[in-house]
Amino acid sequence: MPELLPETRRALLHCLATAQVQGRAPSIAAAVVRDGEQAWADSRGSDTGRDVQYRIGSISKTFVAVLVLRLRDEGLISLGDPLGTYLPGGGDFLLRDLLGHTAGLASEPPGPWWERTDGTGRTELLGTDVPSMRGLHHYSNPGFALLGAMVAHLRGADWGTVLRREILEPLGLHRTTLLPAVPHALGWSVHPWADVLMPEPLTDTGRMAPAGQIWSTVDDLSRFAQFLLHGDDRVLGADSLAQMRTPYSASEADDWNSSYGLGMQLLRRDERLLSGHTGGMPGFAATLWTSPDDDVATVLLTNTTSGVPVGGVAADLLTIVADREPRIPAPWTPLPALEPALLGLAGPWYWGASPYALRPAAGGWLELTSLSGPRRVRMRPAGDGEWIGTSDYFNGERLRLVRDESGTITHFDLGTFVFTRQPYAPASAIPGGVDPGGWRGQV
Repeated sequence: MPELLPETRRALLHCLATAQVQGRAPSIAAAVVRDGEQAWADSRGSDTGRDVQYRIGSISKTFVAVLVLRLRDEGLISLGDPLGTYLPGGGDFLLRDLLGHTAGLASEPPGPWWERTDGTGRTELLGTDVPSMRGLHHYSNPGFALLGAMVAHLRGADWGTVLRREILEPLGLHRTTLLPAVPHALGWSVHPWADVLMPEPLTDTGRMAPAGQIWSTVDDLSRFAQFLLHGDDRVLGADSLAQMRTPYSASEADDWNSSYGLGMQLLRRDERLLSGHTGGMPGFAATLWTSPDDDVATVLLTNTTSGVPVGGVAADLLTIVADREPRIPAPWTPLPALEPALLGLAGPWYWGASPYALRPAAGGWLELTSLSGPRRVRMRPAGDGEWIGTSDYFNGERLRLVRDESGTITHFDLGTFVFTRQPYAPASAIPGGVDPGGWRGQV
């Protein structure tokens, strides 16, 4: 375990202990992941331990999203297709809209309160759609239940089996299950005005399981957080995980502090963008946050229905480590090899008069960075002098080199954006043309 400074460890413990007391939680457990390993773990209250299971609620949705992106990366689905293409009776809801909660589905399934009732006999998932919310963020538990059903249908096995085979076993998450396995915490509700408890039911939610059924531990979620930070080619690559944490929908039109990617919640804490998910089920609350820029993640688990602001406390734990012990960058090293043609692309390019820098990267990748704004995109090679954007505004867009009759590169086209070696170069194919008078002084 990488050692944290004593004052950092004390600050983490103080934060955790304060949350347990102020939230009146029967128990609370947390961990910090840094530089690829669990750097700190502790707990407060009764019946706690790093091997004790807690219900993690909607963090389950991130597991579902990983399974869906695996299908996409295997070429079995397209996120732009309707669910009904792959799941009989699934309707016209686009897969990417289901992942981003913009499909216009109702928040809850029809029938009794699904989180507190036995769902093994539940036959309905879809419920009522909300057409007025299509294209807008409207959190939907049935949407992820349907995605889980699609995964099961395409894999030819129940969702839990697919989850175990494709994520849990490769990542070594042996204490992560759909139903509780001892030792596990009991779920409690704390009276709002008295220090007394009432047990919450431990239900099997049946077909709604992909929305919030999973049980896990601090240690297992630490491993899952490390995977979300760096990827694992046995499960899902880093570029697909980066797509999952790219903002897809905002929770409110004027709220820039929170958004939602593809199966991941996003939270802006000061200048730091966190990605992960919160979760809540009767008797339990949980959060997993990652900060890829800091290579830090936090996990927080508690066994009370309400009282502990788990998202904020987990963000506080992450901030304590990231601010007190900032990431030390890896040493700079030259590329192992570089094609001469790629070196010829390096340097300044201009979209109109806006300057950009293009840099070759390892594996034939390119990085295009705005020199006058925050835009930055990494592009993977697609062969035949083309690259495909994997992040930011140009995610999925194709970069194409354009040559003249002599074979000399005159410009490149990135999703119809024309980049030239000089700002508004008159000899290049600038859409709309360039004024024949060119650049001029005072007018």
